[in-house]
Amino acid sequence: MQYTWKKALITGTLVSLSWSSLVQAEKLPGTGITVQPLQSTVAEETFQTLIVNKAMEALGYKVLPTKEVDYNVGYTSIANGDATYLAVGWFPLHEAKYKQAGGDNKFFVGGQYISNAAQGYLIDKKTAQQYNITNIGQLKDPKLAKLFDANGDGKADLTGCNPGWGCEGVIEHQLDAFGLRNTVTHNQGNYAAIIADTISRYKNGDPILYYTWTPYWVSGVLVPGKDVIWLQVPFSALPGARQNVDTTLPNGKNYGFQMNSMKIVANKKFAQENPAATKLFEIMKLNINDVSSENMMMSQGKNSPADIENHANSWIKAHQMLFDSWIKQAKEAAE
Repeated sequence: MQYTWKKALITGTLVSLSWSSLVQAEKLPGTGITVQPLQSTVAEETFQTLIVNKAMEALGYKVLPTKEVDYNVGYTSIANGDATYLAVGWFPLHEAKYKQAGGDNKFFVGGQYISNAAQGYLIDKKTAQQYNITNIGQLKDPKLAKLFDANGDGKADLTGCNPGWGCEGVIEHQLDAFGLRNTVTHNQGNYAAIIADTISRYKNGDPILYYTWTPYWVSGVLVPGKDVIWLQVPFSALPGARQNVDTTLPNGKNYGFQMNSMKIVANKKFAQENPAATKLFEIMKLNINDVSSENMMMSQGKNSPADIENHANSWIKAHQMLFDSWIKQAKEAAE
């Protein structure tokens, strides 16, 4: 049932949702107010941002085109009032960015828009089984690390995390904490390009080592348990204020990262003056599997702005009762 919205995309005629008749029929809480949404440069965060934007439009707000910025710039811009909200704040991963930009004094944070977002290190299942590798700490052994050498320097090549995302700080900290600095190279840059090369090497039968997260399309191509396995870590090791956090999951496994939620982060002054938007940000929830499914369509070529717009419209059409309930509750909060 969770993928029924895709059927609307495939079999139905997509209609751009217009709320002009509603605006004419009643004075909506957002009438006359312009908002500026932000997102990161990760194209796969567009879908969930558009759904928030369309809900804001349904409340009467004039929503400007979403600006793509680095996360650090995003938090600073919202804190300063130069932008209104970020639909894809990762918590607890972004806690340091949040606090550095002003924390609770500058921001309102909504509920768990998207829950149970996992991240960590993976290797191909064939190599894992052949050499009994289950923990990234085993790559301290130069012989095991060399299995994942893609450029001939004798060190494992880890497809890593873009600078500025937050995950790169965790990876860099763990390479030191786990004693992997001499045997593992953290490859950074354009993640989409690097992971595409990693997938190509997997298809050629080569061992691979990479970092990824959910929701994202990679785990639909390299399926955990079937094609690849998650690696555990020797012990919990997070940087900065989270240094004493235990990353062990309820099932007893430790993949080195806390489970994250995506939350809507808004300018605090805006939130205080707009109870309808505040309520909306608190109650919106999106199934993580729907996001991964949409990201997979993007990876298969349906990734133009028009395609992603259609994906968002189709999701809303397939979940119209839920979407309408968000709008109703938000309106009531403004009365």
